[in-house]
Amino acid sequence: MPYDLTEPLVIGISSRALFNLEAENKIFEEQGVEAYEEYQVKHENDILQKGAAFQLVKAFLNLNELQEKRLVEVIIMSRNSPNTSLRIFNSIEDYGLDISRAALTGGTEIAPYLKAFKTDLFLSAHEQDVQQAINNDVAAGMILTGASHTNPKTKIDQIRIAFDGDAVLFASEAERIYQHSGMQAFMEHEQEKANIPLRKGPFANFLMTIAHIQSMFGDSKVPPIRTALVTSRNAPAHERAVKTLREWDVHIDEAFFLGGVSKRDVLSAFGAHIFFDDQHVHADPASEVVPSAVVPYREGDDPRV
Repeated sequence: MPYDLTEPLVIGISSRALFNLEAENKIFEEQGVEAYEEYQVKHENDILQKGAAFQLVKAFLNLNELQEKRLVEVIIMSRNSPNTSLRIFNSIEDYGLDISRAALTGGTEIAPYLKAFKTDLFLSAHEQDVQQAINNDVAAGMILTGASHTNPKTKIDQIRIAFDGDAVLFASEAERIYQHSGMQAFMEHEQEKANIPLRKGPFANFLMTIAHIQSMFGDSKVPPIRTALVTSRNAPAHERAVKTLREWDVHIDEAFFLGGVSKRDVLSAFGAHIFFDDQHVHADPASEVVPSAVVPYREGDDPRV
């Protein structure tokens, strides 16, 4: 009987997001594909170190142990060729990760396969693949791999996910007004539209899927997932964000309306295991304390242009 990927949460993960492949990627960039392939084949029995998204992925897979029905499916989606993939699968087996499916495209684009695998979230360190995923209406983030999260040791008992608001959970409409007309115009616009829900951003459906999973553990003293909105909005612009989530019938556990205060320390206090933001100016400093990913603007919809 065919396995239905529309039922579980499907996470597509690149090999460089799951494992620390920075040295190998440097070989690819500086010496080319042949040198990279030769190196990977030669070292295919050497287990890779954990990458920036490793513990998050492992924690999501652990949710499958809490319910009879499988809640999460993780699929390797990589530009590696089958010949260079054995090191990845050997590492998956060594760490005991419950991952058995993969899309190995041999250097070609990942995007055409995201919808085929019913992907809810795509995490990658490859900017072009993430951009194409967003353009194809798949929630996607470019993992920032250069920080200190490449070999985490702490087990995650409760997955903590933090989202920026505009251009992540919400569409970039309000962000566009801020970029082109300034803060005062933004505040006035949001007050005027306070009772009109914001349009969905690239991560709205992912948040709704997470909320559905949370609802399965309503009686749990420590639910396995906790969410937070961490936004530069502040009063009075906070009202529209709150009412939008209410209109979507989505419960978010914590919200921080920072009004320009740095997100870094708040995210550290929240203990985020992943933070999604549309701007490097927020994601880069955040990545120093928590794993972070940049959500690119949909092509043609960049409010800064």
